[in-house]
Amino acid sequence: MIIRKFQYSDLKKVYEIEEMSFSEPYNTDILLKLYELGVGFLVAEEDSEIVGYILFWIKEIDNGHIISLAVDKNYRGTKVGTRLLQTAINIFIDSGIYKINLEVKTQNYKAITFYKSLGFVVDREEINYYEDGSNAFKMHLDCPS
Repeated sequence: MIIRKFQYSDLKKVYEIEEMSFSEPYNTDILLKLYELGVGFLVAEEDSEIVGYILFWIKEIDNGHIISLAVDKNYRGTKVGTRLLQTAINIFIDSGIYKINLEVKTQNYKAITFYKSLGFVVDREEINYYEDGSNAFKMHLDCPS
């Protein structure tokens, strides 16, 4: 498996993964707009097939933010998400960013467990954070400097 920068030709598969992963997926226009705005956009590729992606950016001068991370359902549990997230964390550290934030639905137990296994901790719960009225946990990771 390789982790590489997103290319326009990846969009169809990234959107398929987005749809299979989220009840309120970003549409292709939003994904492209984020890419064009310069957010970090990496994909995981296995045997010439896109099997996961991560979107991230520097939200504030000293804070990184994970916008979205998703893995094709057929590749979950194979460390694709770990490789993508670790690559993004390394990019943040190389850029002098040592605090990384994200949001996750409070009902998404697998994602919460995954993030905690990589050192993220829950800061607080945000009520009605998502469009469907779901709550979110705000989580963060303090990276070693």
